Amino acid sequence: MQITKANISNKVFALLLAGLLSLFVVKTGVMGIGLMLVFPFVLAGGIFMMSHPNKSLAAGLIFAFLSIGAIRYVPNLPLGLTVDFALAMLIVSALFHNKVETDFSKLHNSLILVTLIWMGYNVAEIFNPEARSVTAWFYAVRGTALYMFLTVPLTLLYANKPSDLNRLFIIVFALSILASFWGLRQFYIGLDYAENRWLDAGSRSTHVLFGNLRVFSFFSDAGQFGAGIAHSGVMAMVLALGPFSLKKRILFAVMALLFFYLMIMSGTRGALMVPVAGSLAYLFASKNYRLMLAGLIALGLAFSFLKFTTIANNNYQVRRMRSALDPSDPSLNVRYLNQRKFSEYLKTRPFGGGIGTSGSWGQRFSPGTFLAETPNDSWFVKIWAEMGIVGLYLHIGILAFIAGMGLLKIWKVKDPRLRQKLLALFGGYVGIAAASYGNPLLGQMPTGIILYMSWAYFFLAEDMDKSLNKQSENE
Repeated sequence: MQITKANISNKVFALLLAGLLSLFVVKTGVMGIGLMLVFPFVLAGGIFMMSHPNKSLAAGLIFAFLSIGAIRYVPNLPLGLTVDFALAMLIVSALFHNKVETDFSKLHNSLILVTLIWMGYNVAEIFNPEARSVTAWFYAVRGTALYMFLTVPLTLLYANKPSDLNRLFIIVFALSILASFWGLRQFYIGLDYAENRWLDAGSRSTHVLFGNLRVFSFFSDAGQFGAGIAHSGVMAMVLALGPFSLKKRILFAVMALLFFYLMIMSGTRGALMVPVAGSLAYLFASKNYRLMLAGLIALGLAFSFLKFTTIANNNYQVRRMRSALDPSDPSLNVRYLNQRKFSEYLKTRPFGGGIGTSGSWGQRFSPGTFLAETPNDSWFVKIWAEMGIVGLYLHIGILAFIAGMGLLKIWKVKDPRLRQKLLALFGGYVGIAAASYGNPLLGQMPTGIILYMSWAYFFLAEDMDKSLNKQSENE
C-alpha cells in the first residue's frame, strides 16, 4: 500500500484526537465518558432543532419537565440549562431560517408589547441601588422574565398552527402521566437512591411529615409537583367536557382523575386553588349557564366536604388538604407574619430589593440579608420583595390584561374543538395564577413554559380558527 502525505496526515490527526480524548477522560473520569457518549446525541438533536424551529419549543418543554428530576441522578451536569439550550437553538434557527416563511405580522399585538414592558422593567432592576449582585440577577431573571420574553414571540412565529397546539397538549399529558406513575412508585414502592440522597440533603423535613411522604415525582419539589399536576388536571377536565368523541372524553376524564389524585398525594395544600380557580374560570368563560350551575354545586359540595366534615380524616393526605381551609393553621399564620415583615421593609423601597435577592438565589448570593433569610412562600410576594410595589402592580396588571384579552379572543373562536382547547389553557392559566399567591409557581418549570405558550395561543386564536375553517371548507 502506497503511503501518501494524506494518509500520514490522517494518521497524525487520529493520534492527536485519540490523545486529546484520552487526556479528557483522565481529567474528567466517568463524567467525561458520559459526556462523550451523550455528545453525538446532543449534536444531532441541535441540528434537528435548527432545521425544525417549532420542534425546539417542544424540546424546551420536554426539558422543562425532565431536567430538574434528572439533576438528582447526575448532579454534576448543568441539566437545568437545557431549556435555555432549546430556546437558544430556536433563536439560532430563526436567524438562519427562510425569512419568506416567517410571518412577522404575528408579532404585531399587545401581548408582545406587555412582554417587552415586563422585560424592560426587569432589565432596569439591574440598576436598583438595593440589588446585591448582577450574577444573582442573571440567574433569577430567567424565571421572572427571560423565558417569557423568549417563549412568547417564538411561539407566535414558529409554533402557531393548530397542530402545534395539539402537540403542546400531547407533550403535557404524556409527561404528566409519566410524572403521575413516577409519583405512585415513590409512594407505594419507595424512593430510589437519588431521591433519598436529595431528601437527606435538606428536603426531608418538608417532604416527610409525621412519617408520610409528600410525593414530588421528578419535579423540583412537592409544591411544584402538586400545582403542576393539578394544572394538567384542569386542562384534562375541561377537555373531557368538550365536543370530542366519547372515547377521547373518557380518556381525558380518567387523566383528570389521575392528576387530581396525585395532587392530593403531593400534600400541597395551595394546589387546591388550581382546580378551584381554574374550574370557576372555565365555567365563567364557557357561558354555559347549566354547566356553570352544576359546576358551582360540585365545587360547593367539595368545599363542604373538606370544611364541615371529618369524613376520611384518618387519611393523611385528605387531612392535610382539609387544613388548607383552617384559618388558624400555624403555617398560614407564619406566612401572614412574614408578609407583615416584608411590608415594613419595603415601605421605603418602591422598587424592591433587586432581582435574585430573595429565596434560594438570595441565600446563595446574599446570605444573611433580610430578603434572603425571610421566606416569601409566594410568587407574588417574591415579585413584591424583589421588584417592589411598582413591580408587583405592573406584574399583576399584565397578568390580568393577558387573561382579559385572552378571554375576549377565545369568545370569538367559531370552531368548537379549538375553543374548548383554548378554554382548557385559560382555566389552567387562571388556576396557576390564583395558586401563585400561596406558592412560588408561575415562573417555575415546567409551569412557566406551558403558560407562556398558552398566552401566545390566546393571541393566535383568530388565525388558527380561520385556518381550521378553510380546512373544513376544502374537505
